[in-house]
This record gives sequence, C-alpha cells and structure tokens, in this order.
Amino acid sequence: MTSPKYWLIVPAAGIGQRMKAEYPKQYLRINNRFILDITLSRLMGSGLFAGCMVPLNAADQWWPESDASNDDRIQTCSGGTERVDSVLSALYALNGQVAADDWVLVHDAARPCVHSEDLANLVSTLSDHSVGGLLAAPVADTLKKALPGPEAKVSETVDRSQLWRALTPQMFRYSLLVKALEVVLKEGLPVTDESSAMEFSGNMPVLVEGRPDNIKITVPADLDLAGFILGRL
Repeated sequence: MTSPKYWLIVPAAGIGQRMKAEYPKQYLRINNRFILDITLSRLMGSGLFAGCMVPLNAADQWWPESDASNDDRIQTCSGGTERVDSVLSALYALNGQVAADDWVLVHDAARPCVHSEDLANLVSTLSDHSVGGLLAAPVADTLKKALPGPEAKVSETVDRSQLWRALTPQMFRYSLLVKALEVVLKEGLPVTDESSAMEFSGNMPVLVEGRPDNIKITVPADLDLAGFILGRL
C-alpha cells in the first residue's frame, strides 16, 4: 500500500483591509522579505511536502517579485472572494496530482511564525487518523461576553476551560476536505476555516496543541511582534 503524500495550500488572495497598508499583508515585509516568502520557506523547508498550491488574487501584481515564484515545487491558481473559495480552488487545481487519501495542510499566508516542531507534531499525531485535525492553543485569558450597544458592557464571564484558539496548519484528507467545502458553499453555511467545514460534515477534527506564538498578522502592531518571534525561532 502506498503511503499518503502531504500537500500544502497557502491561500494568498486576501487584500488585508485591517492592515490599512498599500499592499496586501502577505506582501508586507519583515526584515526585507515578503511575509508570504517567510511563511512558504518555513513550511517548504521541512521537506515534508510533495508540492504546494498558492491561490492568488486576480489583481495580484507582486507574486512575480517573490522568492517563492522561482520555486519549482510551488504552483499558483486563481483564488476566490472568501478563504473557502480559494482553498477549494486550490484543491481543484491539485486534482490529478493528489490521491484521495493524501493529506492536505492548509496554512495562513500571514502566519510566518509556525514552528517546525509543531508541524512535525501535527503530522505524527494525525498520520493514522481517518479525518485529521488542526494546530490550536488553549485559551489562557479570561473571556468576557459583551452586551450589544456602544458601551460594550459585560454580560457574563465565559468559561474558558474547553475553549481553544484555532491555528494553522489544518490537516485533512484530500477527498473529505473537497466534499466538506463543496457542501458548505452549496448550502451557504458560515465557515472561517477548514475545520468548521469538516465539523458541518460530521467529521470532527482533532485539536493538536501548538505554540501560542504562531500568530496571525492582522493589524500593524503584529508586524513588530512577528519580527521579534521570528528572531527567536
């Protein structure tokens, strides 16, 4: 029996409005490198992946300037309006190269601080699992639920004992992920990551604890924090 291969998808079609920058956030620079290049090099440097697909925005004009554009292991395809559209587009683009039971790992372009030990732990933990799972971090802060209104008054303190922050990569079997994403798009179900699509299909993912410094760059202050973390990895 042939062992399943591992494939990487890094959606990069977003425009990053919350960064209030001239460029999409994946093309902002840390230490003079595109965030997207840092993310891809950290993952592809693992030697794990048979290949990688990067969905791009139709108006993307920066990809040709990236280091990754010269990497023969990395392919591109057209992304979509939402993350789910881009990931499904990438899965379709990989059709013909990927077996039904191969693993697909989806990782945020704006998470350059993913640690190699977390990646290895995710893969080893899930290698024999029928569905897959995701890196996640237990919630450490006290959580408050707010009442509606401009003052955002506290309505209650939320029990955090069973709450986790979803991180990436998220790792699922190719055929199951395709089917799950097709269903949520067809039925208009609200999904913000691959795990939630799998949950709607009844295939419950496994939470694999990862480092909390696997941050997603979302607002300008995150750039300095990511640079600090990268300097210590």
